[in-house]
Amino acid sequence: MRILGVDYGERRIGIAVSDPTGTIARPVETVAGNASQAAAVTHVLEAIARLEQGDDPIAAIVVGLPSRLDGSANDQTARVGAFAALLRARTDRPVTLQDERLTSHEADGRLALRERDWRVRKQRLDAAAAAVILQEYLDAHPQRDPEA
Repeated sequence: MRILGVDYGERRIGIAVSDPTGTIARPVETVAGNASQAAAVTHVLEAIARLEQGDDPIAAIVVGLPSRLDGSANDQTARVGAFAALLRARTDRPVTLQDERLTSHEADGRLALRERDWRVRKQRLDAAAAAVILQEYLDAHPQRDPEA
């Protein structure tokens, strides 16, 4: 079963998904996020529906939780918490918050290895950040082999 990663932002929402074994995360898409939180939840649920067509189901959702470098809450922490609460209310999948400190910076560094043009990187950054958030979650919570 796969896990969905979400990098929720005011301007854009990055979406990533794990492989069926829950080992590797990959970026999927970036959608406009300048709508209401309810509309953003709808965007995420639509992404899940697209990803589940003819493929393994999405078992859980991981949402990146922003904070300051020292771990304390910042201006976006409560907003993302409210988004996650709305998402929990509209799906039966578990929704987990994952620390996202420095994930956008790491994602940009990874993208820069392949793409020099910052305008192109910017279009892919949020999905890449969602993949970093999800990968950190997967690394910290290895999936158990159902046959073991």
